[in-house]
Amino acid sequence: MNLPILPDADRIREYCGLIGISGHADAAELAYRGLYAQQHRGQESAGICSARDGQLLRHAGMGLVTDVFDAERLAPLRSDMAIGHVRYSTTGSCADANAQPLLVQYRSGQVAIAHNGNLINAAGLRRFFEDGGSLFQTSSDTEVILHLLASPACMEQDDALAAALRELQGAFSLLFIFPDRIEAVRDAHGWRPLCLGRLADGAWVVASETCALDMVDAEYVRDVAPGEIVTLRGRDLTSRWFVPPGSITPAHCIFEHVYFSDPSSDVFGQNVHRFRVETGRQLAREAPAVADIVVPVPNCARCAAIGYSEESGLPRGRGFTTSHYAERSFIMPTQAQRDLTVKMKLNVIRETVRGKRLVVVEDSVVRGTTTRGKMGALRKAGAKEIHLRVASPPIKHPCYFGIDFPDPRELIANGRTVDQIRDFLEVDSLAYLSLDGMLACASNSATNYCTACFSGRYPIPVNAPVDKLGLERPRAIAR
Repeated sequence: MNLPILPDADRIREYCGLIGISGHADAAELAYRGLYAQQHRGQESAGICSARDGQLLRHAGMGLVTDVFDAERLAPLRSDMAIGHVRYSTTGSCADANAQPLLVQYRSGQVAIAHNGNLINAAGLRRFFEDGGSLFQTSSDTEVILHLLASPACMEQDDALAAALRELQGAFSLLFIFPDRIEAVRDAHGWRPLCLGRLADGAWVVASETCALDMVDAEYVRDVAPGEIVTLRGRDLTSRWFVPPGSITPAHCIFEHVYFSDPSSDVFGQNVHRFRVETGRQLAREAPAVADIVVPVPNCARCAAIGYSEESGLPRGRGFTTSHYAERSFIMPTQAQRDLTVKMKLNVIRETVRGKRLVVVEDSVVRGTTTRGKMGALRKAGAKEIHLRVASPPIKHPCYFGIDFPDPRELIANGRTVDQIRDFLEVDSLAYLSLDGMLACASNSATNYCTACFSGRYPIPVNAPVDKLGLERPRAIAR
């Protein structure tokens, strides 16, 4: 039996980037480069763990990749096998202890783990282990995976890792490093991306996005399949499954394409830039506007604005300048930080917008407060009309699978009409891309995507009632 899902207001909700290198003498250096290429996936902490002479060595810290690592810190990690992690900031989770990879010693030796995603049964698992006397060193949901792996019942199985993975519910792309191998894992729904590439010398690279493969000059080979465990030993690769292949319908996170992934990356078999351009085209067909120019809100909406301009015939204009030194506002932990970040990041080009009727293209609107500030800045700069067009549907529902909007009360579209949102944002008109229109831009079948934040249709139950006294125990660790 599976554990019920425990409500936990302080549950860590992570969105991160992974990199693993096997069979290359400078694995840690390549891991550093791969993390740098995926910095957009996490700006709170960075870490690398390598294997050398039968031992795992780790360095991690708070801040950007370039803050945490330099030549002096990378030198002790030099080896032919390494994994790395960048973590994105969420409320209540900004602590050195939560920086990954997490490195522990257990009965079988050392192991380190890096995780992208969110486990919806983590609180129940944690309570189960704590009731049994286990000690936790972090507030991260990732740590429960290590406790599962080390549990006697899983250790007694022919494949302890597979047994542990079968107890997890939710989204997880994982990298484990042992002294002799790397294990790359993707959950059975394939929520988060994870791809394999190969260097010219035969070394293997595994990463969250293909932009990391590009950074280290690796050629894309394939994705890690949902439910698959890929083992890398030097330049050898083997594969096995912890669930029967194809037994579960994929639930790829569509928000990877809408916002998070780098435009240069191919995610879920489709180029992110091309997807966003197509959403802009579809948006222009669904929601035309009488205007003078199309203005994107940097940076993610630039691709959609290209599509909108090409489809509508309206010229594109650059309405904002962008600071490359400000962090992504969406992943700031407080509203005050998000507002300040937007102000520091974007500045209006008055000459472009003064006296003009603008179609302003956004990739998404989550909380609405920062978008309102951007629209106000355009109005202050003299924009005659503002017609906001959003290249995704209204976000009405919380995400429990790795994106930091778990509270529906924070979502501007939750319980509000488009007209009410328009009035709040203080724009002349507002239109969102339809759900069907967005899915029509994707290369996979519409049934293979998780659209829960837009549609409210969750691929697995997320709101099971909990009776503390009737807490069920997971299959593998029942005593």
